[in-house]
Amino acid sequence: MKLGEWIARRRILILLIGMLLLIPSVLGIIGTRVNYDLLSYLPDSLETVEGQNIMVDEFGTGAFSMCVLEGMPMKEVQKLADAFKEIPHVKNVLWYGEVVDISIPPQLLPDNIRKKFMDGDAQLLVTFYDDTTSSDASMDALTQMRKIADERCFIGGMTGLVTDIKNLCMEELPVYVVIASILSLIVLELTMESYAVPFFFLLGVGLAILYNLGSNFFLGSISYVTQALTAVLQLAVTMDYSIFLLDSYEENKEKYPDDREKAMGLAIHQTFRSVVGSSVTTVAGFLALCVMTFGLGRDLGIVMSKGVVIGVLCCVTILPSMILVFDGVIEKTSHRRFIPDLDGVSAFIIRHYRLWLLIFLLVAAPALYGSRNVSIYYNISQALPEDIPGNIANKKLKQTFHMNTTHLILMDRNTDSAVKREIFEKIDQVDGVKFTMSLPSMVGPLLPMELLPSGVTDMLRSEDHEMGLVVSEYEEATKEANAQIAQIDEIVKTRDPEAMVIGEAPMMKDLEDTTNVDIRRVNFLSMAAIFIIILLVFRSVLLPFLLVLVIEFAINVNMAVPFYQHISLAFVASIVIGTIQLGATVDYAILMTNRFLAERMAGKTKEEAVAVAHRTCILSIITSGCSFFVATFGVSAYSRVDMIGSICTLLARGALVSMASVILLMPAMFMLFDGIILRTTAGFRKKQKAAV
Repeated sequence: MKLGEWIARRRILILLIGMLLLIPSVLGIIGTRVNYDLLSYLPDSLETVEGQNIMVDEFGTGAFSMCVLEGMPMKEVQKLADAFKEIPHVKNVLWYGEVVDISIPPQLLPDNIRKKFMDGDAQLLVTFYDDTTSSDASMDALTQMRKIADERCFIGGMTGLVTDIKNLCMEELPVYVVIASILSLIVLELTMESYAVPFFFLLGVGLAILYNLGSNFFLGSISYVTQALTAVLQLAVTMDYSIFLLDSYEENKEKYPDDREKAMGLAIHQTFRSVVGSSVTTVAGFLALCVMTFGLGRDLGIVMSKGVVIGVLCCVTILPSMILVFDGVIEKTSHRRFIPDLDGVSAFIIRHYRLWLLIFLLVAAPALYGSRNVSIYYNISQALPEDIPGNIANKKLKQTFHMNTTHLILMDRNTDSAVKREIFEKIDQVDGVKFTMSLPSMVGPLLPMELLPSGVTDMLRSEDHEMGLVVSEYEEATKEANAQIAQIDEIVKTRDPEAMVIGEAPMMKDLEDTTNVDIRRVNFLSMAAIFIIILLVFRSVLLPFLLVLVIEFAINVNMAVPFYQHISLAFVASIVIGTIQLGATVDYAILMTNRFLAERMAGKTKEEAVAVAHRTCILSIITSGCSFFVATFGVSAYSRVDMIGSICTLLARGALVSMASVILLMPAMFMLFDGIILRTTAGFRKKQKAAV
C-alpha cells in the first residue's frame, strides 16, 4: 500500500525514468545479434555438431554453397570462380577447372570426374566459407556472391536459406508489431469504456517490450523466432495486467473520489497482488521451455519469462503514472461499453452445462488422437516461400543434377587409402546416393594422390582429417534421407570407428531425435509446474486436475485441427504451443475458479456461486482471449516464414479454444464436482463458518 502511494506521488519522476530507459533499451536492441540458423541450437555433445567444429578448426570452413551455372562458357565460369575467391570469407571454390585443365575437352575425361561437375550445359560449382553456416561473415559473403552472379547462377545451400530468412524477417518484423498493435487497439476500443485508455495500454506494454528486447543484449544473441514472437506474445499475455489495474483504479475512485493518489495506490497494491499470482503460471510455462536440450527453447523461455516480469513491473509503475497524468483525458473520452450485456448468454451456458459436458466427452477422444498424430516437418526450407532465391537454387540442383543435399564424411587422414576407397565405393551403392567425391575417387586406384592439384588436396585434407562429399537425391528430414544417413554411418564406422557423417541432413536428423524427446519433457514439466502452482494457490487437491484438464483439452483440440486439415506443422510450433497455451490461458480458469470459491465461502449455494462467478468473469475472459487472438492472428495471416506463421496460427486458435473451453466447461465442472471440490479444499468449512 505504501509503495503504491509512493509510486502515485512520484508519477512524473517515474515517467521520466521510463523515457530515459529507452536509450539503453534501443542501444541494447541494436547490439543484440539475431541468430537465423536453428540448427546452431543443437547441443554441442552431438557428433554432427562436433564434426562441424572440426571443420571450422582444422579445415577453416564450416559451410558451403552448391551453385548451378546454366549455359555459361568455361572461361566465364573461370572468371566467376576467380571473382568468388576474392570475396572476403570465401575460403575455396571447387569446380571442374580446379581438378583438370579447362583446355582438356570434357568428353575425354573419365565419367567419375565429368559427371560430378557437368550435366549438359550446366556446371556445378561449390564455394566453401571460412565460418559457420549462419555467421554474419558467411551470409555477407553469400550476399556478395549473389550481387556478382547473373541470372545464370543459382546459389543453393543452407547459408542461402538462412540469408533469405534474415531478409524476410527484417522486412516483416516491423509489420508484425503494427498489425498486432492495430488489431489489439480495435479489441480494446470495443471492450473499454474510454477511447484514450487503449492507447495508454499499448504505450505501456510497448515500453515493456522495448525494455525486454534491450535487455537481451546480456544474452549475446537471440534466435529470429524469439525476436519475431517476443513483441506479439508479450503484448498478448500481459495486456490483462493493464485491464486489472484500470478496473481496480476505477473501483477505488468511487470510494475515494477526492484522493486519486490514494485510489491509485490501492489499485497498484491490489493489482500487484493479483497480477503476481496470475503471471506466475505464465512464467512457469515459459520457464519449462528452458529444460529443452534444443537450445531454442531456453532462448525463447528466458526472453519471454523476462518479458512477463518486466510487463508486471511496468504495469504497476509506468501505466499508473500515465493514467494519473492523463486522468482528465481518460474521463473526457469515456463512453458506454460497445459490447452488450452478457448476463443472458451466461445464464444460457450454465443452464445447459450437461450439453457442454457431453460435447467434451465426444470431442476428447478424436482431439487426443489428432494431436498425437499430427504431421511434423523438420526441413527448414519447407518453412520458407518457394520463390525465395535459396529455394529456387535448391530446386535447380534437384532438377539439373538430381541432388537434394550433401553429406560430409570426416575420416582420419592416416587411414589407408584402400580403406577410404572401399568406404566410398560402398557408399556409392547406397540407395539415393547420386555420387561421392573424395581424394581417392578422383585419382583412381592406380594413380598417386600427388597428381591432384594442391588446391584440391588442401581443400579436402587437414592435418588430422580428410573430408569426402556424398551427394544425395533425397531431401533433408525425410524418412528416406534418415535411413540413408544411418546406412552410410554404419558403413563408415565399420571401417573407421572415429569417422563422422555430418552436414545439414544429419543435423536435421539429430534435430528430429532431440526435439521428439524435448516435446514430452517440456509438456510434462509445464503441466507439473502449473499443477503445483494451482495446488498452492487454492490449497485444493481436485481443482488443479480440473483446471489443467480443461486447458489440456483445449490444447489437444487446437493441435488436432491441422491433423484433420492434413497440414504439417513446423517442429518449433509443435514444441512450444503446449506449454505457452497452458501457461498463458490457464489464467482464465483461475480467474473464474477464484470467484467461484469466494462466493461459496461467502455462503452462496452451488448454483448461485457458479452464476455469479461466470457472469462477472465472462467479459474479462472474452477480452483477454480476443486480445490474445488478434495479436497473433494478424501475424499468422501476414507472415511468409512458416516457423513464425504456424506458431502464431496455433496461438491464435489456441486462445479462442481455451477461452471457449473455460467459458463452457468450467461452470459444468463446478456443478458436477462441487461437493468433492469443497471437501478437498483446505480450510473451506472454517472460512464458510467465519463468513456466516
